[in-house]
Amino acid sequence: MANVQKISVALTPEMIGMLKEAVEVGDYTSTSEVIRDALREWKSRRAGRDLELEDLRRLWREGLDSGPSLDAETVFGRLSDKYRGDKGE
Repeated sequence: MANVQKISVALTPEMIGMLKEAVEVGDYTSTSEVIRDALREWKSRRAGRDLELEDLRRLWREGLDSGPSLDAETVFGRLSDKYRGDKGE
């Protein structure tokens, strides 16, 4: 692994036990590999959250740009009339 920098991290005994267990059962070859995997997952989750927020902002703008809203009773009344066949008669 090229260009690696070592850092020191303080972990609880429970977290250290989880790291060691992941290596002992063969899920990972080292505790460093566990940490790197966790950081990749964290990075991916943050990127996904950013995309979700971007989508929500876009949908919010689309809603605002679509014009004024109608109250639910009006909308359901129109739908009920339409599918009952009462064309406003």
